[in-house]
Amino acid sequence: MKQVNIHEAKTHLSHLVELAAKGQPFVIAKAGKPMVKVVPVDAPKETSRLGFMSGEILTPEDFDSMGSKQIARMFGHKA
Repeated sequence: MKQVNIHEAKTHLSHLVELAAKGQPFVIAKAGKPMVKVVPVDAPKETSRLGFMSGEILTPEDFDSMGSKQIARMFGHKA
């Protein structure tokens, strides 16, 4: 994604806005630090994937202790 400094953004704002509207978003930076991202108004929102398979996967009741006997034997402990 293109990054421009504030001075360049002020100087070329019309052109940069046209590019963003055509699907080429850009970042405006101050002293090299990104400050804002310019995207088209109708750009798809970024969605979170947290919990996207909720209810689709079942976790066994013994999940926290699964394989503990085998792991103990691998480290020479009696299970």
